[in-house]
Amino acid sequence: MQQLQIPFLPLLDSQMPLEEISMLLDNQEKQNIDKAPWPAYSYVPSAKFSVAHSGNCLFIKYYVSEQAVRAKYRQTNDPVFKDSCVEFFISFNQEAEYYNLEFNCLGTCRLGFGGSKTDRELLPGKVIDKIKRLAVMHKTASANGDLLTTWQLTLVIPVEVFCRHYFSDLQGMAGKVNVYKCGDDLPHPHFLAWNNIQAEEPNFHLPEFFGEVQFA
Repeated sequence: MQQLQIPFLPLLDSQMPLEEISMLLDNQEKQNIDKAPWPAYSYVPSAKFSVAHSGNCLFIKYYVSEQAVRAKYRQTNDPVFKDSCVEFFISFNQEAEYYNLEFNCLGTCRLGFGGSKTDRELLPGKVIDKIKRLAVMHKTASANGDLLTTWQLTLVIPVEVFCRHYFSDLQGMAGKVNVYKCGDDLPHPHFLAWNNIQAEEPNFHLPEFFGEVQFA
């Protein structure tokens, strides 16, 4: 089981310009989202993330490079997992319920809470609107000459977004987490995880395969 230590960075402030936050996250250790648990989906795009917190806010930056990009969904709580998508699932302490924060490459967010894939409550738009997002996309050429789309997504997630809990400071908290890259409706569908999953069919809603997370 993977372990994730989320550093406390007092220099980070949710009111800073997003471009400045993005640059500070570039200096943090990057984690690979590279486990491909299902052989039928063998395409593995490059996907990484960095993460930090400031006590009252969680900061995440994704780094993705893939052959094709899809960005159909624009409305809050749309099925963004069908697009070029990154996801962050987290439970706090030893609780069974967890949040699933899903974003397409434009930053469109789907946010749910519950104890399983079939037991989910989509959280209201007024909560999701508290998340600040910065999406950047450009074309790059790979070593073999293939044209890839590289995109980055910076997220500023205040603790109020975790609205089924009542805490104001992440310092010292612990829980479970998994981080994903997917694209259900892309030309090369893929389902990648940070912490590996053992299941017959693609399914990210398996908290027994979350890794451990500790907020410094």
